[in-house]
Amino acid sequence: MIFPIGDTQVQGGYKPYVSYTFIVINVLVFMYEAILGPALNNFILTYGSIPVEITSGEDYFTLFTSMFLHGGWMHLIGNMLFLWVFADNIEAKIGSTRFLLFYLIGGLAASLAHIVSDPSSQIPSVGASGAIAAVMGAYLVMFPKSKIKMLVIVFFRSFEIPAFLFLGFWIGQQLISGFGSLAETEDTGGVAWWAHIGGFVAGLIAGFYFKKAMQRWQPNANSNKEYV
Repeated sequence: MIFPIGDTQVQGGYKPYVSYTFIVINVLVFMYEAILGPALNNFILTYGSIPVEITSGEDYFTLFTSMFLHGGWMHLIGNMLFLWVFADNIEAKIGSTRFLLFYLIGGLAASLAHIVSDPSSQIPSVGASGAIAAVMGAYLVMFPKSKIKMLVIVFFRSFEIPAFLFLGFWIGQQLISGFGSLAETEDTGGVAWWAHIGGFVAGLIAGFYFKKAMQRWQPNANSNKEYV
């Protein structure tokens, strides 16, 4: 298996406290989930985002609480790994307060995209991947020349791949799977592909805005150079 483990972008200096805080919160919430036992199902039904409830005007708060829930260890680890690799770069460029708002709005956009794709679904959607997809979309725009460090688990060897190739391949997979899911006749649950797509598109839009606005945001705009 191959996983991203880092990048060549930001070098020292800025402390991405919000990014790290999100990782800690997600881990702590999952640890709480792990001790719930039989009560976990009701917890997910209460705080997960269920499309049919949102379209009925109920439980809007779950659009945010669902961002911090996960369905299993691999779900959590995968999301936190991507958050670790990509989020600190965005936060270092735009500042912690803006990153906090961007992350939450990106997650909200992702949830809404998922709901639009299947508004009658009764299956709760959980996970940080929509918000993280927004981070990845912004990263593609802001650091296209960066390289992503990949680890090959079997051989314990690493290599680098251009960010635009890695992220382009990733969103391509989401689009193929997302359009494929529209052809399914049954609501079987699984991966919320359109949440990923919606979050990524929101991130792209935000990335272009950030690039244009950064010259007004001193000192963060010039505190980190792009290394290629």
